[in-house]
Amino acid sequence: MKNILVGLATLLVFSLLGFAAPPEGTYSGEIMDSACAKAGSHDMMMKNAGVKTTKECTLACIKMGSKYVLFDKATKKVYQLDDQTKPEQFAGQKVTVKGTLDSANDTIHVTGIEAAKGARKHKAASPSGL
Repeated sequence: MKNILVGLATLLVFSLLGFAAPPEGTYSGEIMDSACAKAGSHDMMMKNAGVKTTKECTLACIKMGSKYVLFDKATKKVYQLDDQTKPEQFAGQKVTVKGTLDSANDTIHVTGIEAAKGARKHKAASPSGL
């Protein structure tokens, strides 16, 4: 009887562990700073701070203390990103983020980021005449 109870307890623990970790998913949107995402756009910053691109805006807001987030414009949903290093190279770009979502605090535990298909990549300005 003791072996049956131990076996059932073990089965229950492993079953619960299988449900504990959410599956990895993909999330689409723009890598944005938390301040502009809260406002729903870069308009205010771009108008008042003299920045010209979404990348410049995002990087400027990050320097002022904002955090990188993923903003889904279609749903107006803001996802916090647990990794604040990977998003830097995609600042202001449309991307697909891979990771697991902690729905309790809308945080994506990032495992990867890719530029969205057809998304415009930011290029460094080249000297005129070249």
